Amino acid sequence: MAVARLRSLGAWKALERHFAEVRGVHLRALFAGDPGRGERLVAEAAGLYLDYSKQRVTDETLRLLVALAGECGLRERIDALFRGDKINATENRAVLHVALRAPQGRRIFVDGADVVPHVHAVLARMADFAERIRSGAWTGHTGRRIRNVVNVGIGGSDLGPVMAYEALRAFSARDMTFRFVSNVDATDFAEATRDLDPAETLFVVASKTFTTQETMANAHTARAWCLAALRDEAAIARHFAAVSTNAKLVREFGIDVANMFEMWDWVGGRYSMDSAIGLSTMIAIGPARFREMLAGFHAMDEHFRTAPPERNLPVLMGLLAVWYTDFFGAETIAVLPYDQYLKRFPAYLQQLTMESNGKSTTLAGARVDYETGPIYWGEPGTNGQHSFYQLLHQGTKLVPCDFVAFARSHHPLGRHHDLLMANVFAQTEALAFGKTADEVRADGTPDALVPHRVFEGNRPSSTILAEQLTPAILGALVALYEHAVYVQGVVWDVNPFDQWGVELGKQLAGRIVPELESDAEPTLAHDSSTNALIRRYRAQRRPAG
Repeated sequence: MAVARLRSLGAWKALERHFAEVRGVHLRALFAGDPGRGERLVAEAAGLYLDYSKQRVTDETLRLLVALAGECGLRERIDALFRGDKINATENRAVLHVALRAPQGRRIFVDGADVVPHVHAVLARMADFAERIRSGAWTGHTGRRIRNVVNVGIGGSDLGPVMAYEALRAFSARDMTFRFVSNVDATDFAEATRDLDPAETLFVVASKTFTTQETMANAHTARAWCLAALRDEAAIARHFAAVSTNAKLVREFGIDVANMFEMWDWVGGRYSMDSAIGLSTMIAIGPARFREMLAGFHAMDEHFRTAPPERNLPVLMGLLAVWYTDFFGAETIAVLPYDQYLKRFPAYLQQLTMESNGKSTTLAGARVDYETGPIYWGEPGTNGQHSFYQLLHQGTKLVPCDFVAFARSHHPLGRHHDLLMANVFAQTEALAFGKTADEVRADGTPDALVPHRVFEGNRPSSTILAEQLTPAILGALVALYEHAVYVQGVVWDVNPFDQWGVELGKQLAGRIVPELESDAEPTLAHDSSTNALIRRYRAQRRPAG
């Protein structure tokens, strides 16, 4: 039987000994003993400045973490990723989201074929289609201009496009409306389309196989919605595009395969926002801006590929996540963007991180005997400050935090941005250093209230700072987290590129659907709870009378 080997590594054992020595050291002491710490423990690349000085690490911690990465073969695994090796071992696939943003002329091979020319061919087709939609050259079935674009997908086919659209709304075509439908709950479709005119609406159906249950249910509802108004099957070809590889089903749906944009099996859904899955993003911001975003991705890719580990942003962030997850026992990481445009960024990261590393089996099939896959979550500041920051500051749980902020706002109204940024810097300072009982008393606080107003501090955080949220910076930011996730997966010896854990629920749902829809009382063979729930739903699903 395979055995997880991580705990047996020399660097791991050294980290265990080191953790016992430093676990009680306070950030106050670390800063007091190293006045230049705040300028020394930083790294910069692709327009992003990472300050990790408020993390509970010493130079020795970082040295040992880098040694652990080396002992886990990180350098070789990075090379394998960029080489196009089939590192998705459980599905025997290459993992080449980096090829989606490789510049023309770069050569990346899969099964002996250079994939970069094919990527750029699809990008060129996307750009042509997007420009025709944006300019009004492409019209709907009645000859009216397309003014509404509705992306229909789920998981990576939704979370990336909606996050990117919201993040880059300042660059989007303001004379157009963009909506996103993912949930199979009919409310999602109904609310997304209730004020739209079918004659002016284009649906982008994103499903690699064109069989994804939730996506195709919404796509067929969209088809019926269009036909109810336009009353001509030929209208479908003017109001639908597809992101798929299944030309047969796309054609049967009524979509012109000339408006089908290809994906590849070497790109996982949660790593695909810069592929044809980003068609709605490209329509929103235009092909030139989309290429700027790809350039930002590529800049971070090159940094990850070439920078030494001690100055490598994704390596540092990935190793810090391992440090807190496996040694401090932290179960979550909060991502706190101080920019309203990034309101969907934490939700996007939830899939990227937790679908990737939410694993309990090593690549060799052994059960892990250490923690993997922390829970990522968050909310834009300053909203979160009036919601859950109380727990971050004075709760019993240790929650490492990533603060994401920008020096310039797209909307410089009065003193708003200075107030926003003051809160970023104040929160990281307060989390790190807290407020002692003596400091609380010095404020004149009555003794009875002193314990309630003490802030322990020693709560770790990183700050990611950029000049302004642009397409290039968004690309770099997403690539930063993509590669940090890979670093974690390498250390934990899990496959960050499969997602078998989502399959069982799909299989059971496929079995239950006919049991819910049957006119006759079905014979149920589930557990007693599921059987009872199905019977109760069947009894209550229609209004009385």
